[in-house]
Amino acid sequence: MLDLGTLAPDLELIDQSGKAIRLSDFRGEHNVVLFFYPKDNTLVCTLEMCAFRDAHLDLVSQDAVVIGISVDPVHSHSAVSERWHLPYLLLSDPDGAVSKAYDVGRTWGLFRGRVTYIIDKAGVIRGAIDDPLRAGAHVKKALRTLQAQSTP
Repeated sequence: MLDLGTLAPDLELIDQSGKAIRLSDFRGEHNVVLFFYPKDNTLVCTLEMCAFRDAHLDLVSQDAVVIGISVDPVHSHSAVSERWHLPYLLLSDPDGAVSKAYDVGRTWGLFRGRVTYIIDKAGVIRGAIDDPLRAGAHVKKALRTLQAQSTP
């Protein structure tokens, strides 16, 4: 995982609607919850996606944009976003370059990792969660990190 307090690497990937999204577009405007997950349409990943969906209003209330990233193609993201009514961005990282830049490895050497970064408005990493099986924990920890940032 990347170190807390460091600037998050910029990225440009295509979202589920075919639009290019840059992380730097949110700098100065919003916090970002950036979650990397192994694969669309798998049990734990679907649970994680739906947990972020269900907590979306709470995350938005902390001025956060939620972005999910996997190596799945755009058409897969589009289908899963529509099926589960996901109100946030899903980005396709087909060659895994962004995952590598964010030091997202493989779990047990088999599956892409499940890592969540909480990035503040200045683009600095303020929280990181690496828990491959407890997908719901990522949402709770992300929300707690955002709430702690907004507390004077």
